Amino acid sequence: MKVFELPYERVTIEYLTQEVQEIIHMIQGAETVEQVLKARNRYNALSREYDTANALSYMRYTVNTVDEFYLQEKDYYDEIGPAVENLNLEYCKALMESRFRPELEQRLNPLVFRSIENTMRAMSPEIVEDMIEENKLVSEYSQLMAGMEFTFRGETMSRAMLMGYASDDDRETRRECYEVLGTTLAEHSAQLDRIFDDLVHVRDRMAKKMGYRNFVELGYYRMNRLCYDAEMVAHFRQNVLRDIVPIVARLRTENAKRLGIDDFKLYDLSVIIPGGDPKPCGKEGIFQAAREMYHGMGEETGAFIDMMLENEAFDVDARKNKWGGGYCTEFVKYRQPFILANFNGSADDVDTVTHEAGHALNAYLCFDNEYATELGCGGMETAETHSMSMEFFAWPYMERFFGEHAAKYRFRHAMDAFSFIPYGTMVDAFQHLVYEQPNLTPAQRNAAWLELEHQYRPHISMEGIPYIEQGTRWQYQMHIFETPFYYIDYCLAQTAAFQFLLASLDDYDDAFMRYMRFSRQGGEQVWTALLAEAGFKSPFETGALKEFAEQIEVLLNRLRQ
Repeated sequence: MKVFELPYERVTIEYLTQEVQEIIHMIQGAETVEQVLKARNRYNALSREYDTANALSYMRYTVNTVDEFYLQEKDYYDEIGPAVENLNLEYCKALMESRFRPELEQRLNPLVFRSIENTMRAMSPEIVEDMIEENKLVSEYSQLMAGMEFTFRGETMSRAMLMGYASDDDRETRRECYEVLGTTLAEHSAQLDRIFDDLVHVRDRMAKKMGYRNFVELGYYRMNRLCYDAEMVAHFRQNVLRDIVPIVARLRTENAKRLGIDDFKLYDLSVIIPGGDPKPCGKEGIFQAAREMYHGMGEETGAFIDMMLENEAFDVDARKNKWGGGYCTEFVKYRQPFILANFNGSADDVDTVTHEAGHALNAYLCFDNEYATELGCGGMETAETHSMSMEFFAWPYMERFFGEHAAKYRFRHAMDAFSFIPYGTMVDAFQHLVYEQPNLTPAQRNAAWLELEHQYRPHISMEGIPYIEQGTRWQYQMHIFETPFYYIDYCLAQTAAFQFLLASLDDYDDAFMRYMRFSRQGGEQVWTALLAEAGFKSPFETGALKEFAEQIEVLLNRLRQ
């Protein structure tokens, strides 16, 4: 069935409450472990029903953020979401307190109860109203960014369309693009500062109500970290500063000189190839190439892409009032992934198709996984390993997307991916700083961002770019507003994806087999265990990033165009 034909019906809080109460009663009154497992199955089915309705309403809102019906539906789920989480908390408590818990721990994957413990640390009835307020603020930000219009050379466009000019070969065009970006953001600066300030304070208030020192602790539980903590991430950030930042700064500075640039500006960041980044073969060509590529990878991936295309499970056209980012979601009740993107004619369009399709393939592989409802695809670092690795497994097929410029794309892609690690780590450092000091003023937050830029991206200057030179680049990094502490997952995953790339350059079929096994397991193992099983190092290991950075520098020098 076509995605936009999938039936939608609101799942109400009244229905959910009644169902969960009955399930809890079943658990509490169970006389055998089998009866508890039956109640668990019923709860998982209810979760899939709710998650599908929620995902459908959100998808249909993001494709048109002024659609009144789905705006109201999204607002409804935002409103009841905290109450639903509270119902989940009550269910988790019933499982934890069951007299059959020892038998359940024997019968179920041990990560189920570890995940439940995190759920109980992340939720409390006393923060429900605060969570409703948080959801409203996130929605306000999303609608502001989706509706923001930018006038570039007489044409009005969305931010996604504007940023297509950020990779133009002409430096003046890029500079003008960023000038329009900064000037337009400046017009909304008061609203952006107020929304973020309110978000920081409501999140801090929730954490303190639950007895935590600040939101960092609560935020990690909300992210359901199972194999690393804030201290390990802080160590990772320091290793990035020591082992990766100097190499990235040197490579990007040398590359800029080949482009004729001696004063590297933010608006030069997206251009890596002399003569301009390669352009892909257009929307229709990209999808045809994608079909050929996934069939080339194997029978299972071929069946996956056929299903996605036949069910029209992509929305990639940039347009007014469409949500400005990209994502993959799934309608699990219908066993259907969906990808939203905003094509702008740049090489990023290919990255989006391969990246988001990595998420979608994982969902496709895990629809029959017994633990998919409770453990999902694993932590977000695991999810992003699925997607970022798929970007690299697409390399042998790049001639289909870029023709004779495929080699240029591979260099550009690797350089961009390696350069991303310091940026993504900087985003994480900024969020820790902000939530450890929730009373910072907007000016102090901007100053902190500028200082982090100097540390993590010393080769880049924002001087002369209106508004952004004040330290406001973070305001259009949507994860900072919407999903705090998510961004470091991209950085961790990037180290794993590069290891898959290096393995694939040695033996593609063997590396892809390991990747498919990694993906198929979903959340059944923690990320570090999955890495070890695949034969790779954890980035938390002493010296791992130094060796990694040296290997990637050698690769980039070999690929350089």
